[in-house]
Amino acid sequence: MKTACIILLIFTVKLAESKTILVGKSRTVKTIQKGIDLAKSGDTVLVDAGTYKERNILLQKSIVLKGVDFPVLDGENKYEIISVKTRNASIQGFRLQHSGRSEMRDIGAINIYDSYKVTAINNILDDTNFGVYIQNSKNCTIKNNFITAYGKNEVQSGNGINAWRCDSLLIIGNTIKGHRDGIYFEFVTESLVWGNISTKNIRYGIHFMFSHHDTYIGNVFEDNESGVAVMYTNHIQMYNNHFLNNWGAAAYGILLKDITDSDISGNHFTKNTVGIHMEGCSRINLHSNSFYDNGWAVKIQASCDNNDFRHNNFSNNTFDIGTNGSLVLNTFNGNYWDKYEGYDLNRDKTGDVAYHPVSMYSMIIDSNPAALMLFRSLIVSLLDKSEKVLPGVTPEELKDKIPLMKSLPL
Repeated sequence: MKTACIILLIFTVKLAESKTILVGKSRTVKTIQKGIDLAKSGDTVLVDAGTYKERNILLQKSIVLKGVDFPVLDGENKYEIISVKTRNASIQGFRLQHSGRSEMRDIGAINIYDSYKVTAINNILDDTNFGVYIQNSKNCTIKNNFITAYGKNEVQSGNGINAWRCDSLLIIGNTIKGHRDGIYFEFVTESLVWGNISTKNIRYGIHFMFSHHDTYIGNVFEDNESGVAVMYTNHIQMYNNHFLNNWGAAAYGILLKDITDSDISGNHFTKNTVGIHMEGCSRINLHSNSFYDNGWAVKIQASCDNNDFRHNNFSNNTFDIGTNGSLVLNTFNGNYWDKYEGYDLNRDKTGDVAYHPVSMYSMIIDSNPAALMLFRSLIVSLLDKSEKVLPGVTPEELKDKIPLMKSLPL
């Protein structure tokens, strides 16, 4: 009891010592940097509405930097707007715009370096190179920000949220548009990406490499030039995300390359050129996902093994499964396929004959794309019907032995 009282007393004294520094055109302190310089750990720097053109604001203290009615911090297309190098700091309620650009440095609106427990919450980032750039930092939170850019090509654009060599990040509720990649992770571990909307980016809605033990929940990745890419990573969890309207010659709902020991469930792949494209993937559980109205629902290369597709819905896709080889090292059981024409005499809600989801025509297209001009022709229908009777080209062992008769309520 005595110890608790001492702790409470220390906390009360700290609160009493902390103060608020007011910054504004009509205040004694007129620049944000001056307010930060005057502040001590635990203080709040409160910034009035208005436009502030300051070169590279540097935050190296454990303070709250907060805007009133979204004061504008303008980088004039020349400067990094806020640079953070500290612990336990927060940036809230600003409009940051027109950051500089450089071929030598990753300049952005909020750049966080070698920091711990820094938060960026409820900010508007407009026309910035990189939106939020996080490097070699831990336990940082990027939440409820609107991050918009107007890039025309990959070379001259940065990423909305870019993290490199970080751990235990929380990326929550951000809306990102018009960047090279909406969210980019490289060597980022034990982090959560939850409830973000990433749309109309030049390359990927999210792109992560060498980033293990991360979780992605309830995000929307829509109308990105190349969809989503996940590479060289293990132990990821992707739950209840939406991959929508990612169309193009090299566009995917999600590209999985060299991914192992992961779980992908409850996701919705809708109107993508390819729902999931898999290369070199092993030991992934893909269950309770919905594949609807895609070109190919899944393209799985022969380099993949020990992946399990179970309790997924495949509906209204041009092709359900595509592959580039005859070796079958993955399982497809207990899924719903709207193209299944079998029967259920014993009424156990599963088909009495196996379903072969790879069509002969899809394999022909894979090696001869020009054959697409025959799509929906009589000859294609005859080819697929004859292949079902006398399989010769499609992988005989790639089949669902217990196809469901009705779709699952996913």
